[in-house]
Amino acid sequence: MLKSIITGTGSYIPTVVKTNQDFSTNTFYTENQTLIDKPSSEISEKFKQITGIAERRYASENLNTSTIGTEAAKLAIADASVDPETLDQIIVAHNFGDVKDGNIQSDLLPAIASRIKHELGIKNPKCVVYDILFGCPGWIQGLIQADAYIKSGMAKKCLVIGTETLSRVLDPHDRDSMIFSDGAGACVVEGKNSEFNDRGILETSALSHCENEAYYLYFGKSNIPDSDPNTRYIKMKGRKVYEYALKHVPEAMKDCLDRSNVNINQVKKVFIHQANEKLDDAIIKQFFKLYSIDNIPEYIMPMSIHRLGNSSVATVPTLLDMVRKGKLENHSLQKDDIILLASVGSGMNINAVCYKV
Repeated sequence: MLKSIITGTGSYIPTVVKTNQDFSTNTFYTENQTLIDKPSSEISEKFKQITGIAERRYASENLNTSTIGTEAAKLAIADASVDPETLDQIIVAHNFGDVKDGNIQSDLLPAIASRIKHELGIKNPKCVVYDILFGCPGWIQGLIQADAYIKSGMAKKCLVIGTETLSRVLDPHDRDSMIFSDGAGACVVEGKNSEFNDRGILETSALSHCENEAYYLYFGKSNIPDSDPNTRYIKMKGRKVYEYALKHVPEAMKDCLDRSNVNINQVKKVFIHQANEKLDDAIIKQFFKLYSIDNIPEYIMPMSIHRLGNSSVATVPTLLDMVRKGKLENHSLQKDDIILLASVGSGMNINAVCYKV
């Protein structure tokens, strides 16, 4: 059976830096449209304490979801040294499609994957392209899907992209808007034969809870009083998301690791969706607690949220690319390292991948 090996990665980090102080002129309201009568400095400081975010990146006005996804894809293709015409699939995870700067309308026709294939100049009609809408775990779900196609023999080479411009769908009167950011990450996944038998994707796990949890993240009107209900923005029930993630993500990670027949002490890095620092710290502690381990290994969890914010589907692939290429202090990957990738997001959806480098 073919093994799914990541042979190249790439990422696009937008150039526009938005600090917490840049929100000092915003007037914030609660979801009940009550004015938050506190100095902006106090709001931003408390926000930083909870999320760990000091700044985030926004795409410049001439770029959008498909264009930054294309840039990440080009870098991944170059890193893998593959001919793009030999790709069997291009799988693109996002949530809102292309949204032009200053216009909150989502544009999903044609699919973002089709646009990226067009921009890459790929002519091969057997290169099949499609989008995945799976919330923040979308890129990992794309990786899981690529693995399934490779193991089935229906594909040998896939390009998986996570790209997002959340800055275009933010309510400036909602404190939660400070969490979100833009970015794109990509990888090439190839099916390799016997010499790679002990490497690549070892196991995967995915869950969807769509009862009471379905609308923990949703599209809703602005928090400002008398806002137009037909103009909607990304909204989040933060406490509900936190409680859900803390309960279910560690369990999904453990399920994935256990079915991989890997001992917890063999795991070198855990790449968790950069939702917020407090949540990610709680998840990693709960994950190790499931194995009755209280002392978390130093440097096991790379973090990029402090400077890049929460770019949804892009957080895990950009973080992986940074670590693979030695761009994050105190973090690197060596051959035969075992890593876990995990994410949680709207739907509510969760997934995990155990991978041997």
